[in-house]
Amino acid sequence: MALTPSNKLSKGTKAPNFTLPNVVTGNAVSLEEIKGKKGTVVLFICNHCPFVIHINPLLVALANEYQAKGIGFVAISSNDVENYPQDAPDLMKIHAEENNYSFPYLYDETQQVAKEYDAACTPDVYVFDKELKLYYHGQLDNSRPGNGIPSTGNNIKSILENLGQAKLYLGEEKPSVGCGIKWK
Repeated sequence: MALTPSNKLSKGTKAPNFTLPNVVTGNAVSLEEIKGKKGTVVLFICNHCPFVIHINPLLVALANEYQAKGIGFVAISSNDVENYPQDAPDLMKIHAEENNYSFPYLYDETQQVAKEYDAACTPDVYVFDKELKLYYHGQLDNSRPGNGIPSTGNNIKSILENLGQAKLYLGEEKPSVGCGIKWK
């Protein structure tokens, strides 16, 4: 597993629109449909990455707390399923159900959405404001598998609180790190 950091994306960048299949329901879901009144979190994740597995409970807790506060959540998997069959849509569905995802888990078969977001790793975390302009792009917190730091989400919680209160976030943006997206 090669440690890959997220790419830099300028604040204010407009979220690229997408319509992708939700692996749980089978229905197509667009960014417009899932965006929150106060903001939207777009996560690039996958089933097998130890960095994602490490934060799954935190992702679920964050989504459950902040969806109720007007912030939409969506997760997208863009991995090449020919070479990484554990990330195939049927297994994504099982993964979402076993982890109690309260947010859509979408499959980016062509990898076009990941390219438009310049996503690099799993997890790759993007937070957009109510106008779908980039508010934050970086890590959830300092916890990593095996480093002994608990996954609290303190970084992202303060960001989501500021976003919910329509305050600017002027703090540091540390890149997310994880497994590189498995490109075709």
